[in-house]
Amino acid sequence: MTTDLDIRGVVIPAAELSWRFSRSSGPGGQSVNTTDSRAEVSFDLGASTMLPDVLKERALRRLEGRLVDGVLTVASSEQRSQLMNRQSAVRRLIDILVEATAPPPPPRRPTKPSRGMRERRLRNKHHRGEIKRLRRSTGD
Repeated sequence: MTTDLDIRGVVIPAAELSWRFSRSSGPGGQSVNTTDSRAEVSFDLGASTMLPDVLKERALRRLEGRLVDGVLTVASSEQRSQLMNRQSAVRRLIDILVEATAPPPPPRRPTKPSRGMRERRLRNKHHRGEIKRLRRSTGD
């Protein structure tokens, strides 16, 4: 399975991905101890030449806790088949990269409460205070 990744319109060739396979600790039946069904895909984000600098910097900043020397690694061992684990790992890698390269949200524009809202809030506060004041005993 050598497919290129499409991240926000940028195609990352399969040659920039490196794969490792090992025995999975998950479900497997009789062949669980003989098949290397766990798939691990690594993408060297720091050394990638395909991502534009803006997207690369954004991803490096957002994924700094997940990267080891600029390399993002995703493993999958949920399925019994190596092929399905490879597909799952690639999907997760794409999801992580798409989320990490997303543009920042627009800045919040703070607004003041309207005059009517301030008046309603003060009227409600006064009303609650009156209710509590009337509950108090007069101490006769």
